[in-house]
Amino acid sequence: MTGSTGGRKSSTRIHVVSDVHGNAEALARAGDGADALVCLGDLVLFLDYADHSRGIFPDLFGVENAHRIVELRTARRFEEARAFGRRLWDGLDRERLIEEAVRRQYAEMFAAFPHPTYATYGNVDIPALWPEYAGPSTTVLDGQRVEIAGRVFGFVGGGLPSPMRTPYEVAEEEYAAKVEALGEVDVLCSHIPPEVPELCYDTVARRFERGSEALLAAIRRTRPRYALFGHVHQPLARRMRIGSTECVNVGHFASTGTPWALEW
Repeated sequence: MTGSTGGRKSSTRIHVVSDVHGNAEALARAGDGADALVCLGDLVLFLDYADHSRGIFPDLFGVENAHRIVELRTARRFEEARAFGRRLWDGLDRERLIEEAVRRQYAEMFAAFPHPTYATYGNVDIPALWPEYAGPSTTVLDGQRVEIAGRVFGFVGGGLPSPMRTPYEVAEEEYAAKVEALGEVDVLCSHIPPEVPELCYDTVARRFERGSEALLAAIRRTRPRYALFGHVHQPLARRMRIGSTECVNVGHFASTGTPWALEW
C-alpha cells in the first residue's frame, strides 16, 4: 500500500513501520528502496497474542502460563490477570529480569535500523533505555518535529493509561501537551491512533484500544496531509479520511514484515 501525491514521478520514498515486537529479521530489510525509515514504536515483544511461545513472558514462565494470561486478558478479566501474574513473579526480581530481556531485544532491534531512521516510542517501550542503543543513524523524537525532504514530520510517542498498564503510558494532559508542541505538520506520526472508534477497535482482541482525543483535535485543527500510527494490530478500519487528512494504520509489522510506503 503506497501513499502518493498524484501521477507525478516520486522523488522521495519513506517507509513506515509500527509494532515491530521483536521482528528484527524483517526490520533489517524495512528500509530497502527507501530514503528513510520511520518507526512508530513497540520494539519490545513481551507476549505474542498470536503465538504464545514468543516473548519475554513465555521465556520466563512457559507457554501454558502464557495461554492462561492471554485468556484472562482477552476476556477483560484484568484484575484476575494481574493477580495471576503477581503469583508467577512472587520471589523473583521482576525489574531486573525484564530489563535484561528488554536490553537483549533492544540491542538486536536498534542494530537492524537502517540509515537514516526516525523513531518514537510505543506504549510497551522503555524510553530510558533508548539512548544506550540509538546510534547516530537513529533520531528519536517525542513531541518534536523534523523536516524530511521538504516535508515536516511531527512525532508523538507512547500511549494513554489503560487496564494493561504498559510501561510507557502517560497522562492525557501530558500527551496533549506533546501534540500541541508540534504545531502544524505535513505528516503527524504517533504510536496510538486518534480517538475514532473504527480506528481503535481490534477485531481479534475484541476490544477498543486507547486512542487520543488530542490527536483527533489536532487533525481537525491543523489538517496534516497524513496521520500515521499503529498500536491496533487488527483494526476494524485501516485507513479513513478526516477532512483532508488521510489517516493510516501502517500495520502490525511483527506479523506482516512489510513497511507502509509514503512517496512524493
